[in-house]
Amino acid sequence: MTIIDAHSHLWLRQDTTWNGLPIRTTHNGRSIFLGEEVQMLPPFITDGRNTAEVFLSNMDYAQVQAAVVVQEFIDGMQNGYLEEVQRSYPDRFFCFGMADYLKDGVYEQALHLMAIRKFRGMAIPGHRLLEQSLTSPEMMKMFHLMEANHWLLSITLADGNKQVGELREVIQECPQLKIAIGHLGMANPPSMPCWENPDWREQMLLARHENVMIESGGITWLYNSEFYPYPSAVRAIREAAALVGMDKLMWGSDYPRTITAITYRMSYDFITKSTELTDDEKELFLGENARRFYGFSELPELPYVKNMSE
Repeated sequence: MTIIDAHSHLWLRQDTTWNGLPIRTTHNGRSIFLGEEVQMLPPFITDGRNTAEVFLSNMDYAQVQAAVVVQEFIDGMQNGYLEEVQRSYPDRFFCFGMADYLKDGVYEQALHLMAIRKFRGMAIPGHRLLEQSLTSPEMMKMFHLMEANHWLLSITLADGNKQVGELREVIQECPQLKIAIGHLGMANPPSMPCWENPDWREQMLLARHENVMIESGGITWLYNSEFYPYPSAVRAIREAAALVGMDKLMWGSDYPRTITAITYRMSYDFITKSTELTDDEKELFLGENARRFYGFSELPELPYVKNMSE
């Protein structure tokens, strides 16, 4: 089975702020995160370096052939490192650039990142930009540039329908722009199950547009309180598929944050072991949809390696 991770993160070191609070690497996989110390990485990554090489080791072990690397403000700007990763491992990673959307000059930043630094898409952590408009003249200028050059957009929206109208406007204005919406629309709102939430359904329905996909990055985090094998996460995926079709959904792990609680393989094998999805649905969700959407072609064969404890 082809397995492609459609939502992951890489960094050499966290050293940034968000809302005036620090986020920085400390020791033994820990980071100061918005005023408290958290286990950001598994504790055996003692230097705090969330590198492509460590990720590739996890991918090879878990038989994940390729991964999409997105960006988030809470990790700091990682364009320099991800440019190097994309150049070094073009068949294993699809890396997104990210502009500083909190500053002026977004269009010029995007043009430089894609035309000069050769990123093939832009990541927008939209849920961090509630005070900014996704449809401002400068943002729309960037989206038209991306559409004309076949560059992709990865975007995470605030939960519910807070930004659905703006993204719908982008889709209507740029119908050929390929868009991946992250985190399965934040599929675990605290007030009710997502499948009972009309606002969540509105976000999912954006994928009825031809060039829009949904990826499930971090779904094991969203249902962390339930824990493995995440039956409600499986139901959320099924409910999304009922709305837009399984050919519109992609698996994502949110590596490395999620593997402080589970192994990397566990972030997808709850799907492979589920009896609630057909084999064809699993193949689409775990890899084939992402292969088609991101254009992965030369994927490695990764044989299963037996554990010493087996």
